[in-house]
Amino acid sequence: MTDCIFCDIIAGQTPATVIYEDEVAIAFMDIQPINPGHLLVIPKVHATYLADMDEATGAHLFAVAMRLAAAVRRSGLRCEGIDLFLADGAEAGQEIFHVHLHVIPRFQGDGFGFRFGPNYRIRPPRADLDQAGARIRAELN
Repeated sequence: MTDCIFCDIIAGQTPATVIYEDEVAIAFMDIQPINPGHLLVIPKVHATYLADMDEATGAHLFAVAMRLAAAVRRSGLRCEGIDLFLADGAEAGQEIFHVHLHVIPRFQGDGFGFRFGPNYRIRPPRADLDQAGARIRAELN
C-alpha cells in the first residue's frame, strides 16, 4: 500500500511510540490523543476496511486491545474507564484508511463523548427492527 501512514509506521519509515508488536499486529501511541494513554492497535497487513480483514486478525486486534486496556488501567495514567472505538468508513469517522482500533482512557469530565442524532430517543417499532434484522441475517455467510 502506498501513501498509508500506518504502513509507513509498520515499515519503520515513520516514527511511532510502539507499545506492543507481534507477527499480526502493532500498537502505538496516538499522536493526537483524546487523553494521555490513547493507543491505536492495527493489523500489520494493510486492510482499508473491516471487510478487507480476516476474522482471525480482527479477533487478534481485539485481544491485543483488551491486554492494552488492562495495562493502561494499571499504568498510573488517569483512567476511570476505557473506550474501544473503530470507525469503518468515512461516514463513520474513519480518517486514516487502514483499520485501526482505538484504546482510549476515559475519566469523568474529560469532555469526550458521542453525540446522538435528533431522533435517537425515538424507538422504532418492533416491525422495523425485525425487518432490518432480517435483511442483515440474510447477508450472513
